Amino acid sequence: MPMRILRSILISTTVLLPTVIVASPIQAAGRVHLELVGEGRGASLVFQEWAALLGKAGIRNVRIRNATATDRVGIEVRGTKDNPLYVVTGVIRSRNELILPSGRFRRSDVARLARRLDDLARLGPADRREPPAAFGLSTEQIEQVLEDLSRPVGFSTVETVRRAAVERIGDRLLLPFKIEPAMADALDDKVSEELFGISRGTALAYLLRPAGMCLAPRELNGRVVYVAKKCKPGMEIWPVGREPNSPIRELLPAIYEFHNVNIQNVPAARAMAAIGKLLKVPVLIDHDALARHGIEPAKVLVTHPRRRTTYSIALRKILFQAGLKFEVRADDTGEPFLWISTVKPV
Repeated sequence: MPMRILRSILISTTVLLPTVIVASPIQAAGRVHLELVGEGRGASLVFQEWAALLGKAGIRNVRIRNATATDRVGIEVRGTKDNPLYVVTGVIRSRNELILPSGRFRRSDVARLARRLDDLARLGPADRREPPAAFGLSTEQIEQVLEDLSRPVGFSTVETVRRAAVERIGDRLLLPFKIEPAMADALDDKVSEELFGISRGTALAYLLRPAGMCLAPRELNGRVVYVAKKCKPGMEIWPVGREPNSPIRELLPAIYEFHNVNIQNVPAARAMAAIGKLLKVPVLIDHDALARHGIEPAKVLVTHPRRRTTYSIALRKILFQAGLKFEVRADDTGEPFLWISTVKPV
């Protein structure tokens, strides 16, 4: 929650040095009181300068006073569990430097200091916070995201304009979704795969991938939002499915059953679609990887001699002829699908 800029500063004096209190009626999840101490010649003027600067930055509940022998930089937790009060004690080293538990702050750092105190009010002290899960979110937030992205796609995506499919899924999410404006034009082609019934998270990640985009949940002003944005190396992104938690033999037992397989000079795309239909699982192609190596499954003919074998073995052999491979992945609900990529490193 952004901090509101304060309009007034109440100054009251003590015997030795002035005490400056900056107050605001806005309350966060917890309350933060900033206790700044200092001493030295000209301290009264320095205190008032810091009070004015902190007030303009929207930092509330600040008390500035002369130091005592027992003052220590740190955070004291008071109040109750439902209404905590965090008393932050810091030291004014000069008119251009504060020493706080989270580090040193100069006058030019007051905006960063305001964000740190806002985080403290919302999340509590760093040593008491729940370790962040993926995407810098809490475990509770990740569970919320999983519940949202695990809902199935409820419409056919075949021959749908990619952007329209992405936006239609995004509109049905419980949490806000937006497409990075600069990347919107990259989604003007049509979707060839049927994503009906696949989880929304996996579907969105898949739809965005050919355009060099990715789905990235993140926290904004205390709320989780989804952003469809350009992928960059090292980014944490929502994946196109995951390694299944269950053994493949339990998740997709039909892939290990023996059948008579006979494929003669058939396009690889047609062969793997047929096997996917027999297995009753979606077949998703890593178009990005295939494009990098110039592989077009619709143009590569594959053959498998008449033989009794498993779909797993047959699929592996025919895909290898096209420079491809497969793996069984699970979407966000744990349902299986076939992921087709290249045998060469991506």
